[in-house]
Amino acid sequence: MDSTAATPARRADTAATAAAQRSALLDILRGVAIIGTLGTNVWLFTAAGGEASIVTNSGSFSTAQTLLADPGPAAAAETALRFLANGKFLALLTLLFGVGLAIQFRSAAKRGARWPGPYRWRALFLLAEGAVHFVLVFAWDVLMGYAVTALVVAWLLTRSQRVQNAVMWTLAGLHLAIMALLTLAMGAEPAAGSEAPGGAAAAADAEVVRLYAEGGYLDQVAFRLSNALVLRIEPVISFPLLMFLFLLGVRLFRAGAFGDDAAGRRIRARMLYWGLGLGLPLNLATTLAGDSLALVDRYVAAPVLALGYVGLVGFVVDRIRRPGPVSGAFAALGRTALSGYVLQNVLCVLACYGFGLGLAARFAGTGPWWVLGLWGAVSLLLLTAAPLWLRRFPAGPLEAVQKWTLARLPERMRR
Repeated sequence: MDSTAATPARRADTAATAAAQRSALLDILRGVAIIGTLGTNVWLFTAAGGEASIVTNSGSFSTAQTLLADPGPAAAAETALRFLANGKFLALLTLLFGVGLAIQFRSAAKRGARWPGPYRWRALFLLAEGAVHFVLVFAWDVLMGYAVTALVVAWLLTRSQRVQNAVMWTLAGLHLAIMALLTLAMGAEPAAGSEAPGGAAAAADAEVVRLYAEGGYLDQVAFRLSNALVLRIEPVISFPLLMFLFLLGVRLFRAGAFGDDAAGRRIRARMLYWGLGLGLPLNLATTLAGDSLALVDRYVAAPVLALGYVGLVGFVVDRIRRPGPVSGAFAALGRTALSGYVLQNVLCVLACYGFGLGLAARFAGTGPWWVLGLWGAVSLLLLTAAPLWLRRFPAGPLEAVQKWTLARLPERMRR
């Protein structure tokens, strides 16, 4: 055990820590997670009603039943991207936030610094960034949920490993219970569309569609503010899952899962085998079930497959003898993940909503190819811009703003 780790909560493999810090694997995984997250969110930006389409029943993350009823190349392509992306990269990104928290905890322990100490201010700043992002850009922001989760998990890391394990698995059980109850409740509700045409709900949904197709920017900001309780529901109902994945990321890091050594490769091989072996059939079953198992698909089955994605990316990275432009682009995007996440949402807002180019309304009903093209174009832009930016600057723009702001806190607040 490392001599600086005086409590069970600080038990970690020093070699795994150094290897993970030297390896590009974590940065590449973050870059993959950012591109994959866009693979889910792009369908919200391009739907009728934009980001509010999920709560107005005009949008869905699953198209498998449509594909079965009317198979074709377009439906197959849309279903494939939705299947591969929905919930998986959200889980992956959450897991990686936990890994990042474990690295910072380890660094503080090695320096003998107080914990959580200044990390609290970093999490609170992320909460403020997420709030601004929610109000000004995107209703389904993940940063606010991550910030709150990080504050709780940062405190938990000062407890014993036994306490952390107990909390982690209790939260897993709680999450499964919540998803089961919500799924049963959704199944007991009247089918969508059973209300008579022209009813109050239908009129409200039509008004939301008009808002995103024709409304002004400030009108959309006002809509997000006035519907904040509904639009912020995801991090509330998934909070136990966020906690579980953060703690799982900590546990995997301490076990050396991201190390550039034989032990790390063995762990990633098991993640690949079990994550894909269990995750693919499980996600296929929940996807084919359609909206009746939408919550199970996104918040239960998807995290299993996300573990397989870690193993798969690790398998590929381990076999790259010399870093090339593709792996370098993903690693650069991973180093600027916060800026990339916000930028991709800003670009989609400007491209799709009425106050911008209005592509969502212009291409409504034309099929999914333009949506896939938008996803590809924004992804390519991010992967091109990130390495170019890092050639001149040491960090992404939002990362630099965060660092600059926190560095100017009074010394007593940074201890």
